[in-house]
Amino acid sequence: MQSRRNFLIKSVGVVSALAVARGALAAAPKVDAKDPTAVALGYVADAAKVDKAKQPKYVAGQACSNCQFYQGKASDAFAPCPMLAGKQVAGKGWCNVYVKKA
Repeated sequence: MQSRRNFLIKSVGVVSALAVARGALAAAPKVDAKDPTAVALGYVADAAKVDKAKQPKYVAGQACSNCQFYQGKASDAFAPCPMLAGKQVAGKGWCNVYVKKA
């Protein structure tokens, strides 16, 4: 009886901690396109608006949501990116460090 009680108490604690952690990720600020790192990486919030003359590496169909660095689901509108200090990037965005998700 005691072990079941301990299990339930610990389970509730773990679930609560995970919920708080997920909320913390969602609370990360969205990257500003004028942020110095974003500018250096050629980040745009909408890949359809990439200036192909300035960004010859860009290929149609590339977007943050299908990049290996995007830390969210492909369907998420925004998710953290380690290349931009964990700030949230637009799923339909793009930057020069794009690497297709395997």
